[in-house]
Amino acid sequence: MRILLTLLFALVLAPAAFAEHLPRPDHVLVVIEENRGFSQIMNMAHLDSHINALAKRGMLFTQSYGVSHPSEPNYLALFSGSTQGVTSDACPYSFTGDNLATALLDKGLSFASYSETLPAIGDLGCMSGAYQRKHNPVSNWQGTRLPAAMNLRFGDFPQDFSRLPTVAFVIPDQNNDMHDGSFETADAWLATHVTPYVDWAFRHNSLLILTWDEDNGRENNRVVTLLVGPMVKQGTSAQHIDHYSVLRTLLDFYRLPAIGASRDAQPIQGVWQKH
Repeated sequence: MRILLTLLFALVLAPAAFAEHLPRPDHVLVVIEENRGFSQIMNMAHLDSHINALAKRGMLFTQSYGVSHPSEPNYLALFSGSTQGVTSDACPYSFTGDNLATALLDKGLSFASYSETLPAIGDLGCMSGAYQRKHNPVSNWQGTRLPAAMNLRFGDFPQDFSRLPTVAFVIPDQNNDMHDGSFETADAWLATHVTPYVDWAFRHNSLLILTWDEDNGRENNRVVTLLVGPMVKQGTSAQHIDHYSVLRTLLDFYRLPAIGASRDAQPIQGVWQKH
């Protein structure tokens, strides 16, 4: 009986004992692009792109997937672990459940969303020029669980990156996220606005996650996701991930409880530098 109990105890502990220890970045910047499949981004025509250069500096996931179509449910999934029953790009919505920001705030950490062309801090309009609220998930919890001060313009993005919150979403507008504009325009935007952060991140224990919401409807929703920072190995990974996996990883970085469908997702593993 004692031997049996010992074996059972060992089996119960085994997953925890062999689980990979995740890093704890000081800051994570999550940049979300639009509506391009993996092969549209990572191809011979784009070998000299800034995105390809970023991929070489970190880990490129070759089996990364959106969870739905169209855009809005994917942003909601990444932010809250649920599509919230949304099946369109309709606006507005108001939700009260848990999300990445509430989880961080409950632990004394911080979050902010920086949306390009947002007319004003806390604006809840559905669109303004190239800004679309459907791409700004934090707005759907504003006033119920989250303050307006968390719903920021990209113009509020700090030049001193040490002033960034623990986790930040950056949402380029539709001219610069490949939705309406070209690959080249979005690539140049990333080079201008994200490269300085990446260079800083390597010196300050911080991380970039660059991902796409969904594909163009032709690649089974396979998208590019890449991680760049000092805690990440360089190379490619064929592990299957999706927006719930990314959310679970963000939560596990800071020992936060899993939310929604992220409870059934595995955090990203096998790509972290030993520390």
